[in-house]
Parts: sequence; C-alpha cells; structure tokens
Amino acid sequence: MDISTVLGIVIAFGLFITAITLGGSPAVFINFPAALIVLGGTIGATMVNYPLGHVLGLVGVIKHAFMKKVEDPASITEQFIQYANKARREGILSLEPVIKEVDDPYLKKGLQLTVDGMEPQTIQEIMETEISHIEDRHQTGADILGAMGAFAPAMGMIGTIIGLVLMLQDLDDPAAIGPAMAIALITTFYGVILANVLFVPMSGKLKTRSKEEILVKEMMLEGILCISKGENPRIIEEKFNSYLPPKIRRSSD
Repeated sequence: MDISTVLGIVIAFGLFITAITLGGSPAVFINFPAALIVLGGTIGATMVNYPLGHVLGLVGVIKHAFMKKVEDPASITEQFIQYANKARREGILSLEPVIKEVDDPYLKKGLQLTVDGMEPQTIQEIMETEISHIEDRHQTGADILGAMGAFAPAMGMIGTIIGLVLMLQDLDDPAAIGPAMAIALITTFYGVILANVLFVPMSGKLKTRSKEEILVKEMMLEGILCISKGENPRIIEEKFNSYLPPKIRRSSD
C-alpha cells in the first residue's frame, strides 16, 4: 500500500469537507445530476480518445498508484552479487535452480536466457525490447489519467452552461433558479476537484512509479549481462552503485 497516495487524498478531501462544514451544510455540495454530467462526460470522452481495452484496464492502472511495490534497488545489488559469485564458483548452469525461486518475470527471463547460453548481445536486445514495452504500457496508463484530468474540468464547464441555460429558461419561476444554479456551479467544482486531486496527481504518481521500475529493470539487465560475460562480482557492484544515490550505495569495505 502506498501511504503517500492514500494520505494525500484523505488530507485533500478532509480539508475540503472541513472547510465546507465550517461554512455551511455539506449537503449543498451533493448534486446527483452534476455528478452524472462530470463523471459520465469524462468517461465518455476518454472512451472516444482511447481504445476500449485501455479504458477497461483503467481499474488495474489506478490500482498501481495505491498498491504498486517497486523492488528496492539496493537489494538488487546484493542479489546479483550472490548470483555472480555462484556462477563463478559453480558455473553458469548452477543458476538454473535459482531461477525457479525468482518471482519477477523480467529477471526470470533474463537469467533463463543466460543459463541457456545465449550471446550477451542477443540477451541485451531481447531484454531492452521488454523494457521498452513495459515503459509504453506504463505511459499509456498515465496518459489516460492525464487525459481524464483535462476532460473533467471541461465537463464541469459544460455542466455550468447547462445549468445557466436551465436557469435562464425559468427566470419567471424563482423556485427553479436555485437547483439550476446548483448544477451550474457544482459541476465546475466537481470537475476541478476530480482533475486536480485525483486524475492529474495519480497520473504523476504512475509516471514516478514507472521511472522507479524501469531503473530496477535496467539494473537487472546490467547484472544479467555481467553474469553472461563472466565478469567479476566487484565490477557488478561498481556498475550497480553508479545507478544509486551515494547514501544507499553498497560498500565492500
């Protein structure tokens, strides 16, 4: 669970609700037609903009903003030094039992290609293609949420126009002006809130998560290539340290 995402949403909505409560009744800000206009319009526009399969996969994409756990880059260093030491002592085939214990599909595939005796250049080409496709999938998810962040305020403005039109049609009926004005103003409120508290920030979180995961994948690729070339574990350590901030780099001292 990503505490930062949950805490940020709770703080934002908590402060909004507190401010509304201090200023009046929260019930004033609950308007079902306004919610339909903003949510329905945003979802509809997103479906026009992206293939249906991408939109249907949005739930899984959003889940990554709350649940995704990226492996610690520092632990990757320790892991590969163990692999390298084992391969140098017992031969590359000694890693075959280790592969069965690996959970990460990318790492499992890279180690298997190495054990199979594939050339380092070929391994690099295959694994870099994998990274490219992972990055593309991540970018698509972030782009969808970013687009929804752009659509939501626009739908709010459409709701405002609808509310104003309804209000102007019934100026002779004072009782109709209030509900029409509520739709006019609250749709804009809903659109801005959804865009700037949920959609755009979650898009940013997914981009950050993608960068973290790609860094780990690049480190794995570096380690896999070093093992396939039979390089010294000390060299692997130094190469991995170049990926990491100084304060978390592994020291052999």
